[in-house]
Amino acid sequence: MAAGDLVMALTGASGAPYGLRLLEVLLETGRTIHLTLSPAAAQVLEQEVDRRVRLDHFELSDLLGDAARLASPHQVEYYHHLDFHAGIASGSFLTSGMVVCPCSMGTAAAIANGLSQNLIHRAADVHLKEHRRLILVPRETPLHAIQLRNLRTSSEAGSRIPTAKPAFSARTESLNEKIEFVIGRISNQRGV
Repeated sequence: MAAGDLVMALTGASGAPYGLRLLEVLLETGRTIHLTLSPAAAQVLEQEVDRRVRLDHFELSDLLGDAARLASPHQVEYYHHLDFHAGIASGSFLTSGMVVCPCSMGTAAAIANGLSQNLIHRAADVHLKEHRRLILVPRETPLHAIQLRNLRTSSEAGSRIPTAKPAFSARTESLNEKIEFVIGRISNQRGV
């Protein structure tokens, strides 16, 4: 564990390609990533990018495919979403921040209301209470009043919320360019 380590969570919102590309970019920086995924994230990964991730027997190659080779040994530390004994569940575990990408509205609601129903919620709660950077990347649209209130509450508590909206003003043409634009915006929030 080092202060430059990052926590990353993928949840069940649509937008799995954003989460995968962000993880690749973070690995390219050489930082250690403490990773956790919700069961709904595993379902979305299978549906959107045909990746079958086993939460109980996690393999980085199941998540990233050939891009898993970007990671050096032990660069990605995986934690089961129900492991409340994981280091990232404690404020004494130093990190330089956490990113939830994509962030489901259920996860945003749990974070906004301090409900630690799984390790993702707990790690986010720890980042807020320790005044460490927490970035939530929602992909939902449209948003109703309760979802907007939850995002506002999280923002007021210290979260950064770059939405996963592709750019058209940058004249991006391909889907990959649109994904890269969003990842660039998220990375700017993270200082990467």
